[in-house]
This record gives sequence, structure tokens and C-alpha cells, in this order.
Amino acid sequence: MGIQSAMYSGVSGLNTNSQAMSVIGNNLANTNTLGFKGARTIFSDLLSSSVFGSGGASQVGRGVGLSTVDNVFSQGTFETTGSDTDVAIEGDGFFIVKEANNNTPYYTRAGAFRFNEEGYLVNPEGFRVQGKLFDPATGLLAAGDPTDVQVQNTGLIEANATGRMTFTTNLDASSPELGAGAIDPADALTYNYTASTQVFDSLGEPHLLSVFWRLEDTLTNTWGTGYTIDGDPLTYQALGGLAFDPDGLLPDTDADGAPNPVVENIVIADWGNGSAPNQAVALNFDCTQFDSESVVIGQDQDGYGAGNLTNVAINEEGTVVASYSNGTQIDIATLILGKFKNPNGLEMSGANLFVETGTSGAPRIGLPGPELGNIFTNSLEQSNVDMGQEFVKMITAQRGFQANSKIISTVDEMLGELINLKR
Repeated sequence: MGIQSAMYSGVSGLNTNSQAMSVIGNNLANTNTLGFKGARTIFSDLLSSSVFGSGGASQVGRGVGLSTVDNVFSQGTFETTGSDTDVAIEGDGFFIVKEANNNTPYYTRAGAFRFNEEGYLVNPEGFRVQGKLFDPATGLLAAGDPTDVQVQNTGLIEANATGRMTFTTNLDASSPELGAGAIDPADALTYNYTASTQVFDSLGEPHLLSVFWRLEDTLTNTWGTGYTIDGDPLTYQALGGLAFDPDGLLPDTDADGAPNPVVENIVIADWGNGSAPNQAVALNFDCTQFDSESVVIGQDQDGYGAGNLTNVAINEEGTVVASYSNGTQIDIATLILGKFKNPNGLEMSGANLFVETGTSGAPRIGLPGPELGNIFTNSLEQSNVDMGQEFVKMITAQRGFQANSKIISTVDEMLGELINLKR
């Protein structure tokens, strides 16, 4: 009978609006959940039945059903934090994390990461963040699959002996000519300019390397050079010297006309402190001779002493960088991101995590960037739930529930009238 069908239509309306209220309640409960993506319910009408009347065949609906619950993967707002390991994604990508001893990848937008007692970068649930590691020997990203991000050297970092140093210097073209003679580090009248920089031996102990310049011939723009170690005049060694062209540049220039450094390969026979002997240092003179005050524009050398780990942070490229007390910074790994063609097909597994399904498709995995998403440090992505919108949906779900309950009560009254016909 049609009157009973109306009652079941009302029941279906109660069920679907109840499920909609569950989704709304879950959204509101997670308004402060990091990286949470709200959901929405989509209703569809049920299969209709055919009825026949004087006007011909017609269809009568059988109620409403829940078609699907979609996650809304819109961008959430960012919150600025004070943690160097908090990161957020601007774009469609997901961070990838794995449980220890479990190769199943999980995907998340919540970037509240930290380091555990073993030096692994993990999320609050202890899942290990995945990244591409750097090769310590070359400082470049190593080949191979992404793996757990771990800072293994949490104590002292060993020293590195200086193997190369560069003086970027201008020598004053108007300096007085001193002639072709020997430089005496103890006599300032025998040279025009001197500069010093620190170098390191194999033990990480710093030493002072001082370089001296003497203008020997103004017509040929020729300068004599030499160096001392730790300010001791007895360690003075003369070098090959420099000859500038009329433009004040070293004649050995590249295709762009920029002067190439003149390299002097020097050898420190013995530092006298038990460090490795015969330390070779490539001393680069990247010099000019302009009519301007003699000055060292820059000094650079590749050595450093031993140092303690002071901080580990994630930069804007998504690279995990370890900083040490000796000023050294070492790139550990770069976080990787995954992007899906159909993120709505992902399956939620709790704790802000998603897992891949056949509906979502396989992820496109790579480094952060315009395609997969940009990384923002000292930031966390907030929930994308709009409370105002959810309250409006709550009102409509409530009214829908009330309307369907009214259908049932009305049909009940009609059935009561039908039963009373027998009396």
C-alpha cells in the first residue's frame, strides 16, 4: 500500500539526515585538528516504483539514500610556530610517513614533526618521516629510494683540515712601488699590504695564515707575494707573485672576462702539535688592481674544527639541516611529498593519516616544488573546517530530520484512521 511506502520514505530520510549529522559533528569536533580535511555528505534519491493511473504510467520515489561522503581537500590556513621542525604544505601534496619495520606508506598533511631519542624525524604518533638522503661525501642528493630521515651524528662532528682557501682582494694601484726585493714580515716597510685568515689542521685546531703583497714594478703591475704561519716570521715562504693587465685584472680570464684565481699549492710540513704532516692547501688569489684602497673583499676556506650539534631545522626547500657549534651546516635529507590524482579515494586510518587505495590511484612522489607543493617552515596547516558553514548544514540536517519524523507521525495517524474504519 502507498501509505506504508510513505512511512519507509520517512525512515530513509531519518537515516540519511542522522548520517549527515554524524559527518557534521565529526567536522566540528576536528576544527582544531592539524591538517584535518572536512567532509561532506551527498544524498541521492532511491529507485522509484511505477504506478499506473488514468493518465498513464508514473513514478513514485522510495525515499533518500546516502550516495557518498567526500573529503574536501581545500587548503587550510597556516599557523606560525616557534618549532624549526614544524612544516606546512601549500599545494596538493602529502607528507609520507612509515611505521618502524613496516613498509606501508601513510600520507598526512599534519607537519608537526620532531626528533625521537634515536634521531629519527617522526610525527606525534612515532611514524618516521620519509625523505631523500644527501651523500656526505659530495653534499648532493644520493641515488636510491626515499627512506627514514635520521640525524645520526648527535655528538661531536669531526674536524676537517683546510684544503682550499681563497683571498678575494683588491690591491691599490696607487700603492708606492717598493721594487723587486724580499718581503720581511717583521718589517712593514717591505710590503704594501697584508691580510690573515684562519685555517685548520687535521685535529681541528685553528692556525693563522697571513699573506703579504709587495708592489715590485708599477709599469708591469707586478706584485710579489708570500705567507707566514701563526705570525712567525721564520715560517715565511715566498710565492710566485701576481701580474695584472692594464685593466687591473689578472690576465688569466674566463669567457666572460672575469679574472680566474691564481692558485698557489702550498704544503704545511708540520704544525708542531701532532696533527697530520704535509698538509696541502690550494691558496687562491682572486685579486684585482684598481685605484682603490687595498682591502680583502672576502675570505673563504673549507676547513673547520670539531663541533657539537646545536640545532636541526627544516628550511624552505624541505631540507633537514644540522647545525654545529663550529658554524658548519650539513644537509641531512630533503622531505618528499606524494600527490594523488583522486585524493577523495584515500582511506582515512586515524591520527591524521591516509592510505592509498585503488580508487585514489598511485601517488606521484617527488621533492617539494610547484607541482607537488611548497614547504613553509615554522608553520602548521590548520583544519579547513568552516564552522559557520557547518552550523548552517546542521540546521538543514535538523530540519530534514524533523520533516521526515513528521512524515512518520502523519502516516501513523492515517493508519490509525484506517484501522478505525472497522469499528
